[in-house]
Amino acid sequence: MANIIVDKTFKFAQEIIIVYLHLKEKGHYKLAEQLVKSGTSIGANVEEAQAAHSKLDFVAKLTISNKEARETRYWLKLLDKNEFLSDHPSFPYLKSEIEEIILLLNSIIKKSRENLK
Repeated sequence: MANIIVDKTFKFAQEIIIVYLHLKEKGHYKLAEQLVKSGTSIGANVEEAQAAHSKLDFVAKLTISNKEARETRYWLKLLDKNEFLSDHPSFPYLKSEIEEIILLLNSIIKKSRENLK
């Protein structure tokens, strides 16, 4: 059975890596590092949540993932300039997908917290 958040965050991480390589080619090493760390961490934490030992652990992992997603959104906003990424073909996807991922994570976390009660 497909897991939407797992699939979305994995595909997102793949695109982040492509953009990371693009930024490095342009000499923006520090920005590239920041983006790839937070952008790939989203899916890594979602994946860890799949093996959580409790509902509380599941919520904790997804909360970390949500924080990483918000940080990634920050870096994408910062990089929305021609000399960085605005002309990159993956950029529109990344900007819209990060918003969707954040909304989805918020929803999963909220429902999971309600189920804890």
